[in-house]
Amino acid sequence: MLAFVLRRLIQATLVMVAVAFFSFMLFQYVGDPIVFLLGQDATPEQIIALRKDLGLDQPFFIQFWHFLINAVQGEFGLSLRQGAKVSRLILERLPATLELAFVAAFFALALGIPMGVYSALKKDSVITKFFMTISLIGVSLPTFLIGILLILIFAVGLGWLPSFGRGEVVKWGTLSSGLFTVDGIKHLILPACTLAIFQLTLIMRLVRSEMLEVLRTDYIKFARARGLTNNSIYFGHALRNTLVPVITITGLQLGSLIAFAIITETVFQWPGMGLLFIQAVTFADIPVMAAYLCLIALIFVIINLIVDLLYFVVDPRLRTGGHG
Repeated sequence: MLAFVLRRLIQATLVMVAVAFFSFMLFQYVGDPIVFLLGQDATPEQIIALRKDLGLDQPFFIQFWHFLINAVQGEFGLSLRQGAKVSRLILERLPATLELAFVAAFFALALGIPMGVYSALKKDSVITKFFMTISLIGVSLPTFLIGILLILIFAVGLGWLPSFGRGEVVKWGTLSSGLFTVDGIKHLILPACTLAIFQLTLIMRLVRSEMLEVLRTDYIKFARARGLTNNSIYFGHALRNTLVPVITITGLQLGSLIAFAIITETVFQWPGMGLLFIQAVTFADIPVMAAYLCLIALIFVIINLIVDLLYFVVDPRLRTGGHG
């Protein structure tokens, strides 16, 4: 186990360096931030002076080396647009994105797994056909369209829920959450549902297909021959083996929820990292964009490591192989 974790940490370090390099390199071509900061009427002297102050006159590899050294220390320089530390901007926006992603993941798991199990056990029922129809719609519709439809129905038409913003939040230093206020929960429902619908349908269809596959295996037939109850077979044996691929997809999708919440945050003007990234792209704010991608890569690396460790908990065959 220890050797496995060490190998993963070395791989993670190499991945993080590669992501930092390519992100920093690619963002050199999205535009000149000096033009956005000074405008088209800036004199050549002003442009040269500001470029020197920001360190943009140095060679690419020197800029990247400074960025890498600062990133290891948790510093990503100053935002070219806001003039504030990038680390502070991200810390201010990170709680909102994590809150949105984890609530959406909770919705997707809490509804997707039971729906998938029911659809596998009652595959010819009317409810199962309804679930499969809903899942097809959820997979087919783009996220921004789902968000707009939910706003149109529940915010504009019925007037039950707010259509933008985060609402009232409770703060503890740099951390904040809207889960402890009624207004915050109301603001969270629509964006969380928008972000969760695709993940929910994906998990439901995956659980259903894996459950049907497991129920056809020989050891399930042997369990029935031993006289075990249906609940013991379904939830003690079949579902446990179904969860191995589900854990993989869920872990990757959680990273995707955090990384690709950009569209949802833009539609609902949710003050998270995705909205910060869109604003950074608009103004060619290279430090913010590079820091965002590095943080997303770090989140994916951590989630993948946790998923691999969960395999040892769920699947006893891996523990046996590891000891051997």
